[in-house]
Amino acid sequence: MEFTFETHYNAATMTVMARALRKTVRKAHSRRSHLFGWVVVVLAVLLLLADGFAPDLRTIVTAAAALAVVAALLLEDRINGFAASRRLLRGTETAVTVFSESGFVTTTEVGRTEWKYDKILQIAETDGFFVLIFSASHAQLYDKQHLQGGTPEEFRRFLETATGQSVVRVA
Repeated sequence: MEFTFETHYNAATMTVMARALRKTVRKAHSRRSHLFGWVVVVLAVLLLLADGFAPDLRTIVTAAAALAVVAALLLEDRINGFAASRRLLRGTETAVTVFSESGFVTTTEVGRTEWKYDKILQIAETDGFFVLIFSASHAQLYDKQHLQGGTPEEFRRFLETATGQSVVRVA
């Protein structure tokens, strides 16, 4: 059985990848970072309250820093997705991947890469994509809308059989 995907990488799709990484292999680190970030925000608010919101430079800087931390916490996946999309090599924006029993081959304008299933650390699935995670900073997306050769359910079963891993659902 063979499955083929065509995936377009851009800021929106890289945001999906960033979210999948954060909710799987980066989960513990993400929790610690978020806890630290919210503690910093609470301390900044307490500092502002203690000063009585005096309109001086220190108050403005503290408020701006707290707002920047809140924005980073709330927009983390979008920021990481945008940054990742800016680092894409020219010619890798579109990838066609063919999955077979022996492995999978990804082809872009730049070249061709062959993969074995034992290199996959974890498999995640969102509403629109399958995400194969290779490390805490490397993953690949596969767009369900451009799947040929079967259904998403068939592909999920195929991956679980080929890798011996369960697919993790990511919201």
